[in-house]
Amino acid sequence: MSLEDLRNQTFPLKAKEDWKDKAEESLKGKSVEFLKSSTYENIVLEPLYSRGDEKHLSEYPGGSDFRRGINPLGYVTNDWRIAQRVSYKNAGELKDKLQETTGKGQTALSFEVSKNLWEIEGTLIDLLGNLPKDIPFAINGKGLQKTLLEELAGACNAEQLSGYVANDPLSLFAEEGIISEEFFSEWLKGIKLANEKLPNLRTVLINTSSYHHGGANAVQELGIAAATGSFYLQQLLESGIKLEEALTKMIFQFSIGSNFFMELAKLRAARILWDKITKVYGAEAEDRGMQIAAETSLFTKTVYDPHVNILRAGNEAFAAVVGGVQYLHVTPFDDVTGSSQLSERIARNTQNILKDESHLRTIVDPAGGSWYIEALTTELAEKAWHYFQEIEAKGAMLEVLKSGWLKDEISTVHTKRMQDIFTRKQSIVGTNVYANLAETVAPAKEIIADNYFENGHSTIKINAITNTRLSEPFEELRKISQRIKGRLGSNPAIGMICLGERKQYKPRLDFMKGFLAAGGMRVAESESIISLETAKQFILNQDTKYFCLCGTNDQYESIGHDILAGLNQEFSDRKFFLAGLPEKEMRTQWTNEGIKQFIHLNSNCFETISLLLTEMEVAIDEVSKA
Repeated sequence: MSLEDLRNQTFPLKAKEDWKDKAEESLKGKSVEFLKSSTYENIVLEPLYSRGDEKHLSEYPGGSDFRRGINPLGYVTNDWRIAQRVSYKNAGELKDKLQETTGKGQTALSFEVSKNLWEIEGTLIDLLGNLPKDIPFAINGKGLQKTLLEELAGACNAEQLSGYVANDPLSLFAEEGIISEEFFSEWLKGIKLANEKLPNLRTVLINTSSYHHGGANAVQELGIAAATGSFYLQQLLESGIKLEEALTKMIFQFSIGSNFFMELAKLRAARILWDKITKVYGAEAEDRGMQIAAETSLFTKTVYDPHVNILRAGNEAFAAVVGGVQYLHVTPFDDVTGSSQLSERIARNTQNILKDESHLRTIVDPAGGSWYIEALTTELAEKAWHYFQEIEAKGAMLEVLKSGWLKDEISTVHTKRMQDIFTRKQSIVGTNVYANLAETVAPAKEIIADNYFENGHSTIKINAITNTRLSEPFEELRKISQRIKGRLGSNPAIGMICLGERKQYKPRLDFMKGFLAAGGMRVAESESIISLETAKQFILNQDTKYFCLCGTNDQYESIGHDILAGLNQEFSDRKFFLAGLPEKEMRTQWTNEGIKQFIHLNSNCFETISLLLTEMEVAIDEVSKA
């Protein structure tokens, strides 16, 4: 074939139906419906998206409903700010670290505020020292916001200060389980003061991280953000602040989880909702753009195998940037146990890599036009709008917090998430899968709440939304295993009675090793067992009372029943399990023969190991007392 012939070569056009036929052929007759999956937002993800699935396509970044960003040229002209929250033990260390980090890529002043710091060590102005005057703030002031704003209002360059020193009273109420009318009133006074003295500083935070870390899904986060933003906007207008000024005071904060495309779409959908709400209030297009501060989620981070957190945070930061944020904090990989100089440097440089090596600041809206992302964005926005309307119908944010409805809604999703973690349908590398028994770690740092409302006179107690991490239950199991190890000298074990040849029992043996390691347990592996006598000898040599038959279904039927019967007769105090799940009609027989539990792919890993460890610890206590 000549070069000219190659140039003129064409391929027949294929329709979606052609793809479905090919897909079903590879699925051996199963329908492509089998490839669909459902998210925690009750969104059904299709196996393939094509032109037309996007439903709505914004014309360009900076226009239409702002889903593609609030600036026409994206980060090319308006770069996102590296807003790493600086850790510190005292004011002196904070001052030194702020000076150091601004010379190493930090482009916003950010740190966690603390009662102790401000009550003992002086003013915010003292801390800023000789820092560059044009670097914006990125601070969640929490209950100390009014104090910080009063100090900043006295600075000689107060009118030039930018960024945000903001607070979200509703999220504080949700976290601490108290609603304070006095606090809310003082917060509003601080906002009005800042509006006069600090015109370029944003002071009203809509912080959905509190709900995210309670287990909320993306639809709930978006609905809450819309309801909270609407609530605050109404409060500002009623206090006499003009609409255009009120909008310049507001900034939204989102935590970014591990579902890359969902989190990316969440940020795009958030801008759609805010555009729609502010349009109803009569805001001009130039005032309707949403400012977003994001942080990589602490909900997804682990104590064990902490270096995997680098990958998790990198994935989440990537989603945040492509989603179009203005400020970003990346969680250091060991933040759960107390960040180090190395982890803070890696976290900060993650953003520098995204800027300079991944070139994300030179491409305008790289996600724009993706059929999948556009479809997901639209569906998220529609569901979140309905959720926002549901909150409003129940009396708005204050009322759904008071009634406990919002807490119950989030708890339902959190329970689903935990069930998937417990059954390992969702993997946490280094925790519920691929756990390393040799790993020792520092305990998670204790977070002590500042209790901003403890002295309030007009407080209302509500059901708090507790901040958690997905890996915590398994980390608790590892603590129990460590306690047992401290008393026995080794990790708690289950003896594996391996039936047949190694190639026959190895797949299930490997499964059991991974299953038990999630709770800090080890396996005591037998040699190849084909007779009752070798099985007896193996049990006599072990110092555990828990054993598991491990082999193929054929081995179970050919020699397993006889061996189990003999072992039960000889060792009546031992407990026996079986790796795998036999056919339904065979389970009753195995149970009658003494099998306590079948351990298989769909087993609740957390529940199974929890019961085992509890029994073991109780048994050790009884021996100690005797």
